[in-house]
Amino acid sequence: MDNHKNLDRVSAAGVLVAMGIIFGDIGTSPLYVLKAIAGTETITEELILGALSCIFWTLTLQTTVKYVTLILRADNNGEGGIFALFALVRRHAKWLTVPAIIGGATLLSDSIITPPISVSSAVEGIRAIYPTIETIPIVIAILTILFTIQVFGTNKVGAAFGPVMLTWFVMLGTVGGFALLGDPGVLRAVSPHYAYRLLVLHPGGFWLLGAVFLCTTGAEALYSDLGHCGRGNIRMSWIFVKSCLLLNYFGQGAYVLKFSGQMLAERNPFYEIMPLWFLPFGIGIATVATVIASQAMLSGAFTLISEAIRLNFWPKVRLIYPSNQKGQLYVPSINFLLFAGCVGVVLYFKESSKMEAAYGLAITMTMMMNTILFGYYLYMKKVNMWWVGAFVGFYFFIEGCFLVANMLKFTHGGWVTVLIAGVMGGVMLVWLRAFYIKLRLTEFAKLETYLPALRELSRDISIPKYATHLVYMSNASRASEIETKVIYSIFQKRPKRADIYWFVHVDTLDDPYTMEYKVDVLEEDDVIKVTFRLGFRVEQRINLFFRRVIEDMVKNGEVDITSRYESLSRQNMTGDFRFVVLERFLSYENDLPFFEQVVMKAYFFLKDFTTSEDKWFGLDSSSVKIEKVPLVIRPAENVKLRRVYS
Repeated sequence: MDNHKNLDRVSAAGVLVAMGIIFGDIGTSPLYVLKAIAGTETITEELILGALSCIFWTLTLQTTVKYVTLILRADNNGEGGIFALFALVRRHAKWLTVPAIIGGATLLSDSIITPPISVSSAVEGIRAIYPTIETIPIVIAILTILFTIQVFGTNKVGAAFGPVMLTWFVMLGTVGGFALLGDPGVLRAVSPHYAYRLLVLHPGGFWLLGAVFLCTTGAEALYSDLGHCGRGNIRMSWIFVKSCLLLNYFGQGAYVLKFSGQMLAERNPFYEIMPLWFLPFGIGIATVATVIASQAMLSGAFTLISEAIRLNFWPKVRLIYPSNQKGQLYVPSINFLLFAGCVGVVLYFKESSKMEAAYGLAITMTMMMNTILFGYYLYMKKVNMWWVGAFVGFYFFIEGCFLVANMLKFTHGGWVTVLIAGVMGGVMLVWLRAFYIKLRLTEFAKLETYLPALRELSRDISIPKYATHLVYMSNASRASEIETKVIYSIFQKRPKRADIYWFVHVDTLDDPYTMEYKVDVLEEDDVIKVTFRLGFRVEQRINLFFRRVIEDMVKNGEVDITSRYESLSRQNMTGDFRFVVLERFLSYENDLPFFEQVVMKAYFFLKDFTTSEDKWFGLDSSSVKIEKVPLVIRPAENVKLRRVYS
C-alpha cells in the first residue's frame, strides 16, 4: 500500500522531472506531424479538419485512455514497461513470451529512429534563416552530447531538462493559441465526423493514418518510465502537456487552411506560425526540446534492457546505477549501440522528411503487443470478460489500422526499423532458448549424498587446504540439490579442501525490488547453502550481500568464521573466503539437433561480448576462481570404434 501511495503522489518537482524525462518524444511531434500529413497533398478543408480530428482522437483514445488511464494501473511494484507487464502475467501463460519479445524488440528499434528524426526536424528549422546550411554535422554533434551525458543518470538529466520542457510546452500553447485566434472555427474538428470523412471518403485518406500515428509514438514512454517519475506525476503533467499539444496542432491547422487549394511544398507549418522576430528563439528551444525527446526513449531503453536481463531475454551486460534513487539506471553497451544506430540513420536518410517514412512502423507493433499483455492482465485480475474483449478488440482494431497504414512505409525506409527489431528479437530468442536448453539438461544431485564425503575432505590434512571458506555459485534452486559439475570440481578436477563449503544461489523474482535471503545449514560448521531472492531490477552485488549474511550469522552464533589455521586462530583472525564460478563452454562431444546447434553457437558467440559471470554477480576478482566446464548437451552415441591388434 505504501508503495502505491508513493506511486500516486504528486509534487511540483515530480511533475517537472516527468516533463524532462517522459514527454520529450510525444511533446515534439508537432514539429513534423501536420507537415507529414499535408506535405504531399493539396490543402483542402476536408484534409486539414480531418487530420486535426484524427490527431485529437488518437491522442485521446491511444494516449489518454489506453496508457495514462488504463495501462499505468498495471505497475509491477512501481515499475512499468512491456517487460514489467510481462513479469506480472508470465506465470499464467507461457505463450505470452512471444508478444513480450516482439514488443521489446520493436521498442528498442524505435529508440534508434526517435532521436534522429526529432533532432533533425528541429535543426532543419535553421534553413528558414540560412537556406543553404548543412544540418547533418549539427545533428550528429547534438546526438553526441546527448548520449555522452547519459552517464550522469536520468534524475540529474530530468531535473535539468524539466524547466526547458516547461518552456517548450508553454511556447507550443502560446504560439498555437495565437494562430488559432485567426480561425477558431477549426475547433469543430473535435467532432469524429471529420476523421471519418478523411479516412473513408477522401481519396487515399486511410493511408494518411501512418502520418497521423506520429502524434502518439511517445505514448509507450509514459509506461516504460513509470518507475522514474510515478503515476501521479505522469497523469498530472499529461493534462498540461496534452492541452499545449492540441493548441499547437489546431493553431497550425488554422494557419494551413489559409493556403486552401495550394500545397505546403517545403514549408513547415510549425515554424510558419511563429512571428519572424521569434523564429531564432523558437528554433533554439525546439532544438533543445528534441534532445529531451530522445531522452524519453533512452531512459525507457535502459529500463527495458535491465528488465530483459533479469528475465533471461538479454545477455548479461554491465549496468550502472548513477544514484541510489529507485529507477536511475545507465547501460553503457546499449548507450553505445543506440548512438551508433542513430548516427547511421542520420547519415543514411539525411533529411527528417525521409526519416518519417521509417518512423512509426515498429512502435505500432509494440503497442499491439502491449494490448495483448494488458488484456491478459485484466483477465488475470478477473475483470468481466466482456470488458476484456471490448478493450482488446477495440484497440486491436485501431492499432491494426495504424499498422496497415504504416506498412506503406516499408519500402520507403520502414524496413530499417523492422530489420533492427528483427536483430534485437533474434538476440532475445537465442538467449531465452539457450537458457531453457541449459536448464533442461543440467544435471543435479542430492547434496545429502555427498555430505559425508565433504565432511571427510574437510578433515583430510593430506590434501593442501584450498581455502578456509569455499563459496560456489550454484544454479540449483532447491536447497537439497547441487549441480554435478560442482561436485566434480570439488572432488575430481582438483580436490578442494576447505573448512566450510558454501553454496550460493540467486533467485530472480518478478517483483522488481525484493531483497531477501534464506540460509540452510546442511551440515553444521561444514556445509551451508544461501539462497538470495532478488527482484529483477536489483543489482546483483553478491559480494556485498554475502558479507551481510555472514555478519548476521556470526551475530546469531550460527557460524564461526575464525581462521582454522592454528597461528591465525590464536589471533582471532577471520578466515579467507574464496569464490568459485563455473563458466560453461560448448563441448565438442555433442550430437545436437540442427536448430539447437545453431542456437547454442549463437549463444556462446554473444556470450563472448558480455560481462563475465564474476563481474555480473559483483564478486571481488581478487578472491574469485573461474573454472571452465564443458556443456555436454547430448553426447555423441554409437561411436563405431574397434580395437585392432598388431
